[in-house]
Amino acid sequence: MLLSKMAAEGGGKEMNEIKTQFTTREGLYKLLSHSEYSRPNRVPFNSQGSNPVRVSFVNVNDQSGNGDRLCFNVGRELYFYIYKGVRKAADLSKPIDKRIYKGTQPTCHDFNHLTATAESVSLLVGFSAGQVQLIDPIKKETSKLFNEERLIDKSRVTCVKWVPGSESLFLVAHSSGNMYLYNVEHNCGTTAPHYQLLKQGESFAVHTCKSKSTRNPLLKWTVGEGALNEFAFSPDGKFLACVSQDGFLRVFNFDSVELHGTMKSYFGGLLCACWSPDGKYIVTGGEDDLVTVWSFLDCRVIARGHGHKSWVSVVAFDPYTTSVEESDPMEFSGSDEDFQDLLHFGRDRANSTQSRLSKRNSTDSRPVSVTYRFGSVGQDTQLCLWDLTEDILFPHQPLSRARTHTNVMNATSPPAGSGGANPGSNGNSITTPGNSVPPPLPRSNSLPHSAVSNSGSKSSVMDGAIASGVSKFATLSLHDRKERHHEKDHKRNHSMGHISSKSSDKLNLVTKTKTDPAKTLGTPLCPRMEDVPLLEPLICKKIAHERLTVLIFLEDCIVTACQEGFVCTWARPGKVGLLPSQNQANSPSGTVV
Repeated sequence: MLLSKMAAEGGGKEMNEIKTQFTTREGLYKLLSHSEYSRPNRVPFNSQGSNPVRVSFVNVNDQSGNGDRLCFNVGRELYFYIYKGVRKAADLSKPIDKRIYKGTQPTCHDFNHLTATAESVSLLVGFSAGQVQLIDPIKKETSKLFNEERLIDKSRVTCVKWVPGSESLFLVAHSSGNMYLYNVEHNCGTTAPHYQLLKQGESFAVHTCKSKSTRNPLLKWTVGEGALNEFAFSPDGKFLACVSQDGFLRVFNFDSVELHGTMKSYFGGLLCACWSPDGKYIVTGGEDDLVTVWSFLDCRVIARGHGHKSWVSVVAFDPYTTSVEESDPMEFSGSDEDFQDLLHFGRDRANSTQSRLSKRNSTDSRPVSVTYRFGSVGQDTQLCLWDLTEDILFPHQPLSRARTHTNVMNATSPPAGSGGANPGSNGNSITTPGNSVPPPLPRSNSLPHSAVSNSGSKSSVMDGAIASGVSKFATLSLHDRKERHHEKDHKRNHSMGHISSKSSDKLNLVTKTKTDPAKTLGTPLCPRMEDVPLLEPLICKKIAHERLTVLIFLEDCIVTACQEGFVCTWARPGKVGLLPSQNQANSPSGTVV
């Protein structure tokens, strides 16, 4: 009896121990205590009643080699630092910018990667009272405040992101369940906006703002029931995934405002979503303690993952890590050059090569296949890493005799000439995320902006095209819009009504179908647990004392953050930090929290 009690106590102590390193098949990931960012005094923040800590990254192309910039919020405070990653110790005594807000708290933020330079960055910040601020933390300027009088929406901002490829358009989600499209060049009105219904479908409606002159917001989306917790743009920027408190994932074609597909959580609300780098899969997490993998092309759940003991707060794909399977020489149909490309991933071609790998449906030969890696963190303070393997992705295809090689994409330097534009890309082509070649992923706390362009002309053209598309869409008649919409091969069982009415009693009309969870369980919307494969995490480690709110995969490290306000850096295998003696010399406090 005593021995069993001691064993139980020992096991409990082991489970409650905070891990500082973990091992996967590619090697050892290690916490770098000298690269921990927080408030300058490094005192744990009392997180009771506070909004989640969020982290945003941007690269300003600084010639000094320290081009990464980091923004994070803690309570009423917002900090902007030079991020030195695994290279140098964090200097917490010298934030580039620090702001303390009264009466409201920052809830989320996003950098515009298209316009970022060493002299100026555009940062959007959403707040708990509903406002959105545009600031430049390098110039220490406040450019504009949107929804200042809270006439557009009084509820908390849950997610804010720049529209991919645009220098001026951004999208804001609120806990009211509404989303708004803004243009930084336009002002908000001095009175509450009036809306006209533009399009309506199953559990969503989109309105335009009625005014004599163009004003913000350009569009108002009403999606589902309850809070709209997060949205994410597809890698090509054409589709938008939204997760709501009603437990639904809804995926829209952003430009045409068409519903592509839906999914229902096992139970409870969905809190987070992310796209795979090639746009073929969406992973969600939420109050059912599960991660759910949804196929964009097939519009169905293909797997669930169980490892967390509480709500899943963030899910993210790791674009730098993959597994490459070599088939038998007789089965390989590609060239030697193609095969060598697969074994030598570089940072600049990681996404384009992965997209090329996924185009395997045109031939029966299977020279290579990709295993997707994604991670999740939750309120149980645990980090989980997951692999989407071939037996899950292609369950009906016989596996070839293969030899598995692990490949960390960032482990090798980029091959010469690999940083060019993606071949075959055409600005006029209409593609789905499944068959498009995604651009390089920016360093962001959210899913990728579609263009991290080195060409100013390209970004301005894309910006103009999006702005033009929105304005045309907002003024077209129902007949014109219907003709403009192209039928897609992937369109499935989602019938949508298009309603256009000027009567005031119908302006805020939206079809909100009361969905009985008992009726959705066992349907394609929400398959039973035994109907889909159940993933087990590669690792599941307790890495914080407080609930985790951030997970970002960078080239040489993983970044996590918890509600106490500590932003931690985990070096990837083979990426070394400073020696302990250097840590103490460079640490502002000489201690490690």
